[in-house]
Amino acid sequence: MKTQLMAAGFILFSFMLPLRVSAASFTGLYVFGDSLSDTGNVFNAIESATGIGFPPPPYFEGRFSNGPIWIDELAQKLNLDSPTPFINVVNGTTPTSGINFAFGGATTTTANTVSTSLLGLPQEIGAFQTLLNTNQQPVDPDALYILWFGANDYLPTQSLDFVPFTNPNQTLENISNAVQTLASFGVKNLLVPNLPNLGNTPNALRLDQLMPEASISSNLNQLTQEHNAGLSKLIQDFSQNPGLGLNIRTLDINSLFSNAQNLGLTNVTEPCLNQFAQTICSNPDEYLFWDFNHPTTRTHSLVADAALLALEPKSVPEPGAVLGMLALGALGAAGVLRRQQKKSAFTSGSPVLVGQSSHTMVEN
Repeated sequence: MKTQLMAAGFILFSFMLPLRVSAASFTGLYVFGDSLSDTGNVFNAIESATGIGFPPPPYFEGRFSNGPIWIDELAQKLNLDSPTPFINVVNGTTPTSGINFAFGGATTTTANTVSTSLLGLPQEIGAFQTLLNTNQQPVDPDALYILWFGANDYLPTQSLDFVPFTNPNQTLENISNAVQTLASFGVKNLLVPNLPNLGNTPNALRLDQLMPEASISSNLNQLTQEHNAGLSKLIQDFSQNPGLGLNIRTLDINSLFSNAQNLGLTNVTEPCLNQFAQTICSNPDEYLFWDFNHPTTRTHSLVADAALLALEPKSVPEPGAVLGMLALGALGAAGVLRRQQKKSAFTSGSPVLVGQSSHTMVEN
């Protein structure tokens, strides 16, 4: 039976391969978001200011994960280079396949929970507009634009400059304003993911154990559902407004994470990298979460697969079909990736965290 499932998975992957070329052809990739989409902006900005980049190893090359993230993977699947981090563009690098404006810690307000000097959603959109005006060039209508926000608006944070929202009203209004602004610039192709259940992150589960009377996990999950329902309504309204000229699509991250165990991830509650215990797991490809809030590169790869399928509505019109295809494929891949589970002590040569200034907070 196991052999049959693996065979089905690999056969399924063979059918998915043509999606690399059959998915909509985009000329570039532009990203607005937080740490789930940041490919080096926070790292470069903090390294420029302090001489030490954040997050440090064992995080991967400025990503908030242990390897490439879904933006890197999706760009590759679309035959594009990963978009240039905005900080590099400011420092003189010429973008080749789009720009990544995402900053870890970004909220939908002007606040950033990592550092007050970093960008939030309005500043990210403003930076895009400034570049357009400076270069006196129109928006590329054939590029793909990604807008993924909301988690930092609700999660507990160490930031002294932002109080998490207890309802989604302001967040949804801010996202709506951002979508309308991008449409006014001339953006045509927009992908807007929803949120996974924030109460199921290792950090929320840990806080639940420390403060069970606060019901942090259940409250965050309820807030997530309200956010996603409102976001779905927003996207539907935008889709039914021909005046905007938007080809706007959603990406159901919530269903993806909720079905992670059916996609080959055996540990969905614990972090592979435990900053408190100073340990790192030996089998990160079986973990949903890399640290207490951020997904592993394996999870990011599944997100990229789902995003590619979402961009090809003729192949997979319903979220359930997307999960079905990913599940079968992941069963085959899991048979190859699975290794003996064990934990190893974290060595002093790869520090979990480095010292930070009092104005820099770890994104929670």
